[in-house]
Amino acid sequence: MSTTLNENLLLAIPLAPLAGSLIAGLFGWKIGRRASHSITILGVAISLVLSCFVFLDVMNGASFNATIYEWMTVGPLKMEIGFLVDSLTAMMMVIVTFVSLMVHIYTIGYMADEETGYERFFSYISLFTFSMLMLVMSNNFLQLFFGWEAVGLVSYLLIGFYFTRPTAIYANMKAFLVNRVGDFGFLLGIGLLLAFAGSLNYGDVFAHRTQLAGMTFPGTDWGLLTVACICLFIGAMGKSAQFPLHVWLPDSMEGPTPISALIHAATMVTAGIFMVTRMSPLFELSDSALSFVTVIGAITALFMGFLGVVQNDIKRVVAYSTLSQLGYMTVALGVSAYPVAVFHLATHAFFKALLFLGAGSVIIGMHHDQDMRNMGGLRKYMPITWITSLLGSLALIGTPFFSGFYSKDSIIDAVKLSHLPGSGFAYFAVVASVFVTALYSFRMYFMVFHGKERFRGPKHPESPMGIEEAAHAHDSHGHDSHGHDDHGHGHGPHIPHETPWVITLPLVLLAIPSVIIGALAIGPMLFGDFFAHGVAFDKVIFIGENHPALHEMAEEFHGWFAMGLHSVAGLPVWLAFAGVVVSWFLYLKRTDLPGVIKQRFLPIYNLLDNKYYLDKINEVVFAKGAVAIGRGLWKEGDIAVIDGIVNGLAKFVGWFAGVIRFLQSGYIYHYAFAMIIGMLGLLTLFVTLGGK
Repeated sequence: MSTTLNENLLLAIPLAPLAGSLIAGLFGWKIGRRASHSITILGVAISLVLSCFVFLDVMNGASFNATIYEWMTVGPLKMEIGFLVDSLTAMMMVIVTFVSLMVHIYTIGYMADEETGYERFFSYISLFTFSMLMLVMSNNFLQLFFGWEAVGLVSYLLIGFYFTRPTAIYANMKAFLVNRVGDFGFLLGIGLLLAFAGSLNYGDVFAHRTQLAGMTFPGTDWGLLTVACICLFIGAMGKSAQFPLHVWLPDSMEGPTPISALIHAATMVTAGIFMVTRMSPLFELSDSALSFVTVIGAITALFMGFLGVVQNDIKRVVAYSTLSQLGYMTVALGVSAYPVAVFHLATHAFFKALLFLGAGSVIIGMHHDQDMRNMGGLRKYMPITWITSLLGSLALIGTPFFSGFYSKDSIIDAVKLSHLPGSGFAYFAVVASVFVTALYSFRMYFMVFHGKERFRGPKHPESPMGIEEAAHAHDSHGHDSHGHDDHGHGHGPHIPHETPWVITLPLVLLAIPSVIIGALAIGPMLFGDFFAHGVAFDKVIFIGENHPALHEMAEEFHGWFAMGLHSVAGLPVWLAFAGVVVSWFLYLKRTDLPGVIKQRFLPIYNLLDNKYYLDKINEVVFAKGAVAIGRGLWKEGDIAVIDGIVNGLAKFVGWFAGVIRFLQSGYIYHYAFAMIIGMLGLLTLFVTLGGK
């Protein structure tokens, strides 16, 4: 087995989906729908197969860390395209390409009745796959930033896919602007590392990490590495939707459901988690940065979960679940349990993509009604969607022996063993979130698949698909109906139906790892040598060298089966069980109680329903403030100063020209007279100076 991976093989992995994207995007109108989706699916499938080969090679000791193309050299600074492939990268490549392939296949059925934009959508999601692969495979900050911005751009295009809808345009602009806030911090962090380490290459920067840790930020007594790491993490806060830069993600549900699974569950939003993990040699040397990461993650995990409890849009419930789970991953990063964060990233990718695609299947079966209050009893109409959604929900709440159980419990254990400032609050947050997660997850499950069939009668009066609205309507709460009543499957307008195989097949394929991947991976990923494979910079492997919680956890680990059995004696499992029981009681047995509780605690409900008023605060303080500042700069800076100078110079030139033109009479004797006077003046001057 070669110790170095083949460069051409690695190049083919991101370029295959890029080629599919270009063909579908440029020539889709000519080659047609079938050819467009076939070519893009083929490109992603090739990328997945090659990624699996790379993964197996890396597990056998192979690695790659080299420059592919040198773009520019500015003095000592080299701007390059290069790949770093180790066990972390190989795992991310497999996850990205597998989830992307499932989404591509699913999209054939989901977008079947789109009259326009079908080829464009496939082009976008393949372009996103290329961008994400470039991000995770990069070995330098320049390429990382390129991939970072590229996934943001494609996300903007996909969220605003229905560009004729004002709500979609608002949502994609909101996502774009909020991410620019995070990206500004990200760029500052990269700039600081470049300025003081003198390189954009990961290896070079990590080699200087000890020296960087001993420096202070100019003009202050702040640690330079602390400032740089916090700036990098601000970028992650935007991309991975951490409080308070989370506000874009729920609104991104305006896009079609497939992109919710691809971008906002399994891949793009985990880019920040991946980046902090990759930068772990730097974060390990700053306890202040780690504490900041821990507290932000804890706030996101708990308080975003609360918002999921009051949502009635099926996609938004899953969206707030994503926010909460990203908070879990961030907390794990903050307590130096980097492998645990990556482990939860992997398990979450499968079961959250499953839940999003399951929600999309329900939406199709319900003829594009997304309000859970208009559902109920779908179990017998959509058996495959029902069972796969149940498996995804069980994995999400951390049911023993399901994938989410192993990663979530490991995060809770790691936080419990941490002694960093903020870890006490973080432990409370992640434990309390277990109950909250089970509550909103099974509230959704029971309202959709069990109980009274509410789709036969009049729609709920607050439903965005009310009785007076046509099925073609687009509402303002993130609904992605296509303008087709029954999606072309030949069913009546009111009776739900199971979706075709191109939709149910990805659900089944995602359900399998949602159940088993946790048990299979926990040993090697957390307590084995999984992350010892591949490239290690100066033997720095993200195990948390200064905060060895994993070493203590390893002493208590006796295998996946024993961990599942032992969990029955732990608090998290019983909290999850309590959340399920409360959901069952409130939404199946005593369906009148939620309304009573809502009225009794109306101020709290209004606070949650308005998402802590953060959107309004952003609009009043930041949006209107930015507009006021912009208007002031326009009037005082642009019009008064800049235009004043420019216009003043123009007026002066006009006045001067007006004076001079009187001397241009057009008569020769005037010019001759002027020449004579000039010569006399010069002679007088020379004589005078010569006399002196």
